[in-house]
Order: sequence, then C-alpha cells, then structure tokens
Amino acid sequence: MVFSSVGFLFFFLPLVLALYFAVPFKYKNIILLLFSLVFYAWGEPRYVLLMIASILVNYGYGIWIDRARRNEKKKKLILASAILVNIGLLGFFKYANFIADIVNSVFNTSLELRPIPLPIGISFYTFHALSYLIDVYRKTEKAQRNLFKLSLYITFFPQLVAGPIIRYNAVARQLNHRVFSSVQFAEGIQRFILGLSKKVLLANPLGLVADTVFMNSASDLSTGSAWLGIIAYTLQIYFDFSGYSDMAIGLGKMFGFEFAENFNYPYISRSISEFWRRWHISLGSWFRDYVYIPLGGSRVARWKAYRNLFVVWSLTGLWHGASWTFLAWGLYFGILIALEKAGLDKLLSRLYPLNHVLVLLLVMIGWVFFRADDFGYAANFLASLFGARGHPAFDNQALSLIYMNWYYFLLAIIAATPLFTKLRSLRLNPRLDRIQAAVSFVFYFFLFAESILYLINSTYNPFLYFRF
Repeated sequence: MVFSSVGFLFFFLPLVLALYFAVPFKYKNIILLLFSLVFYAWGEPRYVLLMIASILVNYGYGIWIDRARRNEKKKKLILASAILVNIGLLGFFKYANFIADIVNSVFNTSLELRPIPLPIGISFYTFHALSYLIDVYRKTEKAQRNLFKLSLYITFFPQLVAGPIIRYNAVARQLNHRVFSSVQFAEGIQRFILGLSKKVLLANPLGLVADTVFMNSASDLSTGSAWLGIIAYTLQIYFDFSGYSDMAIGLGKMFGFEFAENFNYPYISRSISEFWRRWHISLGSWFRDYVYIPLGGSRVARWKAYRNLFVVWSLTGLWHGASWTFLAWGLYFGILIALEKAGLDKLLSRLYPLNHVLVLLLVMIGWVFFRADDFGYAANFLASLFGARGHPAFDNQALSLIYMNWYYFLLAIIAATPLFTKLRSLRLNPRLDRIQAAVSFVFYFFLFAESILYLINSTYNPFLYFRF
C-alpha cells in the first residue's frame, strides 16, 4: 500500500491541484473529498466502505447529539453510545486477536480468531470522528449538517493514513472559508519537500541500519551494534513520522488549510515531560483534552492525578498497537512523568547539560520496547546495550555499519536540532534577497530530485506509522 499510494499521490497530485484551483470555491471540497476517497481506495479498496460507514454513522450521531442539547442526560447517553460504536469498531480490527489471547491465557481456553487485517489509518480517522462528536457535545462546535464537509474532515488525504490528528475545532471554519495565496502555496511546497527528504533521505537509510541490527538475535549483539541499532531506530522513527507530518502540513497549505505542528525538535528536550510536549503533539493534546482533563487532570487528589496519568499512558501505548510491549512502553513513560511530577524534574534541572543526555538515554530505552516483538527480545537487547553479555564492544558488524553509514548519522543528528530552522530565519543584507531566494530554490530542487531518485531506485520505503 505504501509504495502504490505514494506513487498514486505523485502521479495524480498535479491533476488534483489543477482541478482544485480551476473550480469555484463551492466545488473545491468535493474535489478534495473525491480524491481522498480514491487515494484511500487505491491502497485499501476493501476498507473504503468501512470508512464511508463510519462517516455516515458519525454524521448521524453528531446531529442526534445536537438535537438533544437541552436534555443533558440524553445527550450524554448518545455520546456514550457513539464512543462505544467508534471504539468498538477500532477494537474489533485492532485488538480482537490481542483480547482473544488474553482470554485464552486467563481462562485456559482455546479461542481462535482468523487474522484480521488492520485498516490503514483507522486509529487516526477514529480519533478524528471522536474529536468531532465530543466538540459537538461540549457545544464548542455546531453539528455539521453538510455531509460532504464532515466527510472531507475525516478523510482528507494528506493526514488520512498517518496523521497528524487534526481536531475538528481546528478546521471547522476552514472547511467553510479558506484564504489562498501564492506565499502559502510556496511554503506548502517547501514544507512538503522537506518532509519527503526527511523520510526518504534520512529515515530510510537509517531504517536499513536498524533492521540490520534488530534482525539478529539480541543476545548475540555486541554493545556497539546494539547502540548503533537503537540510535538508528531513534532517528528513523523521528524522521519517518515527522517527515510524513511535514508532508501533510505542506499539502494542507497547498490547498489552503493550516494544520498545527506535530513535532518540535523533541530530541533537544531536557525532561521527559518536555519530550512529550514536543513529540506527536496532536496525539498528546488529544489525550490531554479528551481523556486526562475530563478525568480531573492534576486538579484532584494526588493519587487520582497519578491514576489519570497511568490511564492516559496505558491508552497511549495501546493506541500504537495491540501488544504487551506497546502497553509497557506507554506505562514506562507514564512512570517517568509521574516521577518528574513527584520531584524528579527539579533534580534534572540541576544536572544541566547532563539532563539532556539522560533524557535521550531514557527515551532510547523506551524505543527498545516499542521496537521489540516481545519482552524476551527487549530484555536481551538491553543486556547487550549495557554490556551485560560480555561480547566485545565493537565487532565487525558494528565497525562496518559505522564505516558505511556515519554520514547518515551525522546529518540526521544535525537535522534533529533547530539549526536548519534558525539558518532559514536569518535575514542578511536585503540586497542579497534575490541570491538567498536562488540558493533556496536550488536547495529544495536538489532535495526533491534526490528524493525522487531514491524512490525510483530503492525498494525499501516503509512508513512506520501507517500501521497505527
């Protein structure tokens, strides 16, 4: 699906842009909706009907909730049933086999389910629908009577299959009115190229390094190989997901939409809490506003505040995947943030600049659980990571990976800092503006050309977050 959809996007995007800007505004949303549905069906034709059914159900629920606005009890029951339907749909496709395994383990049964393929992007568009319904319930937004506009919000192709999670209240007005400008369009092109190059020129080569390491038995890895593998994966997952978010934001700008940022250089963080304010911002804010705060947030008894944290982080882990390692990954960060709230943050602030190194170390340990298929592999990998296996620090594999990929690591580490953003924001002598513009054009053209050449010549092009 990844290759076909990306190829489909590049092939048809110029046509869609031409049609989009050729028609009056009242038809623009229809053009985007049709292309979004075709884009999804191109990669997952079986599940486009499931998405349409989800849209119709949530369209009806939104109007139902709005009509019951004066009856608080009825409105609450309608919202509860809507949440159950949406979570039930997500749960069936994403968690049915996981739940069956738990039942078999607890009750010693032999319940067997046929493998259920996961519809791509179902976690994202389910959260889009829930955002809409909760906003209508809270009366922060009116129910959308125009089915096409609600459908476009849920299916809009730039963020459909891998986010970011776009809140309904962030785009409701943009569905009705958008301002188009050449400056915004140019910014969109630049942002798209940056995202594409982050994904293709950095995430993909680093992903090959990570795969090379993680395909080995964890107990046989040298300390050097283990560190190279987890550093490569740490950089890969950032550039993979932030690259896709950049592409989505850039495409949105090209069509007149403004989406909020989803990443803000998380690897420069000096605390775990700061890291999660910078990483996958749309998911963190979604859980904060729709789960954490409704549970009482931190304005409750201390034990309840910690309970709320663990509920949110358990859900965050399970949102990423139906496995115990994802749950452990979520709880791991929940524990770290709870410790920071209990006073660890004050200790970290005194350790500057070592607090930055410690945060990166803790994050990488978390990524081990995120990447591992089971706890056994994670435990053995951590043992190799910290030299508990007694292997040489650097074996031939580690030295070979360093020799062939050192420049990817160097470029990625630099690109994971705000250095490039600061350089772009520099204004030199106004007389040099034309030269700066020419240099910028050449730079982006080079990135785009290199990315296209890589896509043409390489068969390795995974999008990690498509499976969520």
